[in-house]
Amino acid sequence: MDLSALKIFLAVAHERSFSRAAAKVHRTQPAVSQAVRRLEADLGEQLFDRSSKTGTLTEAGQMLQNYGQRLVRLAEETESAVRDLRDLRRGRVLVGANEAAVHTLLPLIGRFRERYPDIAIDVRRVPARQIAVEVQQGSLDFGALTFRPSEAGLLEVPVGTDELALLVPPAHPLAKHAQVSMEEVAGEPVVAHNDPSPARERVLRMFEERHIPLKMVISLPSLDGIKRAVEMKLGVALLPRRCAITEIASGRLVAIPVTGLSRRRQVTLVCRRAHRSHAADAFLAVAQEKTTGSGRTLNTKDTTDTK
Repeated sequence: MDLSALKIFLAVAHERSFSRAAAKVHRTQPAVSQAVRRLEADLGEQLFDRSSKTGTLTEAGQMLQNYGQRLVRLAEETESAVRDLRDLRRGRVLVGANEAAVHTLLPLIGRFRERYPDIAIDVRRVPARQIAVEVQQGSLDFGALTFRPSEAGLLEVPVGTDELALLVPPAHPLAKHAQVSMEEVAGEPVVAHNDPSPARERVLRMFEERHIPLKMVISLPSLDGIKRAVEMKLGVALLPRRCAITEIASGRLVAIPVTGLSRRRQVTLVCRRAHRSHAADAFLAVAQEKTTGSGRTLNTKDTTDTK
């Protein structure tokens, strides 16, 4: 159905006059009449009672007026919604991250929300190894990673750093140490995350390579659960320091570097180089403002650290 012809019909129906409708829509009367006849031909129904001089609608005309008004309103709402997307007055940014990376993303999300309060941020928990694939396929706008993915053609922007630390309660014998060894960690019951990830596998492999057995006595599905277990003195935990900022600041937990294990990790945001939404482009721009460069392209040869 021709939307412009429908608008002309609605003007005639409202004005009850072809001449007054023509003046309202800035068309000639013959053009208005032709638009109405075209609609009648398309629908196979007469819309106006031609025997009436007051522009009386037929039953089909009354039905078209009812539905037509709703169609025009919907079209106007659609145009407005698309303009809002372009003008960043609405939209959504979808980010994939594991639980630990969320803590690094929060400052970026805060800066973005200050500038674009009408755009929603949806951070979804996605296994680390799936993130780059879903970004490449368009299921996610962005992904937060601490390792270099093998997927080609992704743009990478650093958004923060973090380091692994041993978390213990304040009364723990190791709490006063400036640093601990991997052997000392192995002597403690460990509360671990039960979600497999490249970071978890890296830590386990480093202990295995040094033939240092870990005593993982409790496995939990969330970081909050792990931190609470450590507070309850059920064990110690190896977690990114940023995940426990609040607990460390309040004195509920102590973070200790582990020799040979604690190293700064770069948290990066990956996204497609093209075919991004207006909202995703704005999010990328805010992320790049805090970096020295404008991001770099990942390729299949640039995968020296895939763990």
